Amino acid sequence: MSAPTIEANPKHASGQSKSEPTRTKLRISGMSCVNCVRHVSEAIQSVAGVSHAAVNLEQGLADVRWVSEAQKNVPAVLTAVKEVGYEATVCGQASLSAAEQKDHHQAGWQLNLWIGVLGTAPLMLGEWVFGFGMEPWFQWTSFGLATLVQTFAGGRFYRGAWNQLKVGSSNMDTLVALGSTTAYGYSVWALFSGWPGHVYFMEAAAIITLISVGHWFEARTSARASTALRKLLNLAPPVARRRHPDGSEDEVPVAELQVNDRVVLRPGDRIPTDGEVLEGSSAVDESMLTGESTPTEKGLGDNVYGGTVNLNGRLVLRVRAVGEDTALAQIIAAVQRAQSSRANIQRLGDRVSSVFVPIVVVIAAGAALWWGLASDQAHRVNAGLQPYLWRAHVPDNPVTAAFIIAAAVLIVACPCAMGLATPAAIMAGSNAAAERGILIRDGVVLEKAGSVSAVIFDKTGTLTAGKPAVAGMIHFKDNQGNLVKTAAALASHSNHPLSQAIARLSSEPSHLSEWQEIRGAGVQAKLPDTEQLVRLGSLGWLRESGIDLSRGKAFVEQWSAEGASILALAVDRSLFGLFAVKDTVKPGAAKVVRQLNRQGLKVWLVTGDNALTAASIARQVGIAAENVFAEVRPEQKAEFVKKLQQRGEGVAFVGDGINDAPALEQADLGIAVTRASDIAREAADVILLNSEIEAVSESIGLARATLRNIKQNLFWAFFYNAAGIPLAALGFMSPVLCAAAMALSDLVVIGNALRLRYWRWKE
Repeated sequence: MSAPTIEANPKHASGQSKSEPTRTKLRISGMSCVNCVRHVSEAIQSVAGVSHAAVNLEQGLADVRWVSEAQKNVPAVLTAVKEVGYEATVCGQASLSAAEQKDHHQAGWQLNLWIGVLGTAPLMLGEWVFGFGMEPWFQWTSFGLATLVQTFAGGRFYRGAWNQLKVGSSNMDTLVALGSTTAYGYSVWALFSGWPGHVYFMEAAAIITLISVGHWFEARTSARASTALRKLLNLAPPVARRRHPDGSEDEVPVAELQVNDRVVLRPGDRIPTDGEVLEGSSAVDESMLTGESTPTEKGLGDNVYGGTVNLNGRLVLRVRAVGEDTALAQIIAAVQRAQSSRANIQRLGDRVSSVFVPIVVVIAAGAALWWGLASDQAHRVNAGLQPYLWRAHVPDNPVTAAFIIAAAVLIVACPCAMGLATPAAIMAGSNAAAERGILIRDGVVLEKAGSVSAVIFDKTGTLTAGKPAVAGMIHFKDNQGNLVKTAAALASHSNHPLSQAIARLSSEPSHLSEWQEIRGAGVQAKLPDTEQLVRLGSLGWLRESGIDLSRGKAFVEQWSAEGASILALAVDRSLFGLFAVKDTVKPGAAKVVRQLNRQGLKVWLVTGDNALTAASIARQVGIAAENVFAEVRPEQKAEFVKKLQQRGEGVAFVGDGINDAPALEQADLGIAVTRASDIAREAADVILLNSEIEAVSESIGLARATLRNIKQNLFWAFFYNAAGIPLAALGFMSPVLCAAAMALSDLVVIGNALRLRYWRWKE
């Protein structure tokens, strides 16, 4: 099993070049939540020439990919980021160092946490344990400690709110800053003016502290959600043993390796980069890249991939790819792209968040005016609801009540959970998939999986093992030796599994001319002496080409009934011979079909093979006879997908990634099951690094589970705000309780997303 090379998917990246775009890494400052990430990402992607932007909140980094060097306009990106209230600077172009990979986001919130706890804990003890709240000396002490918390721990929120205000916008920082300032400002005024009654320095400090606690936990749990990506980032070793032309060896940083360098591997070494085996043989553990636990034997000419482990032999490699061109780097890029992508369902949360802060400010102001100007009525309403809810204490003084209620509304309404709902689930789901050897292109794929009602399978290499062998042959002209020699020479240049089975029959060199492969049909060329056209391929193709196949009817029926694929060899218009190539059904194919049926999905088999062979394979795996279509060309597969879609079906197409690009492109959900070298050329939505067929039902099941998780998170986020805002406005939630509830809402969303890490298929 090979590890894949992932290319940009033109189906999902509008305007993206098929060639690898240039990249710019930016350090972003001022981001505090996922809504900030959304604003920065949208700003970057609004710049002409940007192909894709992946913004990482934890590291404070943005990876900008350009369509081409000619369209690269870094100053425009820096300006766009500044216009939405954040600062961006250009980082080095090299891969992130270990120091850069530290969790700066988590460390920043940890500092906030320590400052907040050290400042707030004495205030809580003084008020709630010792009852010092009304003592003048304690109020002045509270002023000092709260000021420290506001200045040092709250500075992060104030800077974020100010940056947004400068560009005429608002975010979560705006609400936190307003809520905390309301409680703190009122208390300062009351303390210095001698206003009688309670001061709320403890509440002002607790708001900052509790929200910092929530963000710190959010950063920790988000880091746990990206476990698979972190493992991938740490797979490649930092150094490699390079062999020089004179035979000497030395250890060099992997970044210094060049294509065609020789690298020596000893047993137990982790392979530093992609290469081709020049000397030796060994078993290689590719489980982290492919999900397959069984080691793969490697020998002369075999490809190996960076990040995998050489187990028991000495190998010498020729370096084939370095840096971002390696399979590991491109897998990491694919996972990062999925994690930073936005599903369409997220737009609902985005639309609400964009108008949320102004609406909340209006509600907070209205609640303050109500409690301040109609205090008696507000208290009566609160008292009337207490038997149905819980006892609540609201300050009797109208001015105090107005400030405190306004602060509570502002704090409880922070839309962080709403912004986290989708990206947290996508991050957890894409990482859970990556750990199973499943790469999901982007968040939109998850929604596609939720609408799938029919699954179409290709046969060779998908339901079957893709390692067929010739089981029988018959010749009609000349002799069997010439039949084998000609067919093997014709098939030797093709990578199709059936062609390779024929090619293995003879190793004599080919002298054919004008060789050509007709995708999904066969191969053809001209004989060197006679210039006759010779064809090797499917019965349907040769029949369409005017070849009379009637002489081989008995042979075709006999072997097709046993599940063999029949290939015909013809010279000009004459049938030269037939080959029966038999493949084995993958052990888990029947189980997968049963699982898909249990999910309520209709399963189809569409293949270019003949009808008898297709029917035999379908019987073995449990696909209904009426859902089997044979002798279908690649472009006809795409037409078949389209017909099902026109009937209202959401279609997933599962192909081997060689001849199925049209169908993979047409399908609502394209799933590629094949070796990595084939995957790079296809337009699949889901790529299965592990060729075991069981991953098909698992990938659809996990995608559906992730979509359910997103919907659950969005429901909780909307429910939290729908319930919290009126409760706070009616006086049933104090500012401290609101801050704790806001932090809890973030943890609920993140915790629910993390459940995807433990998702398992239920039999």
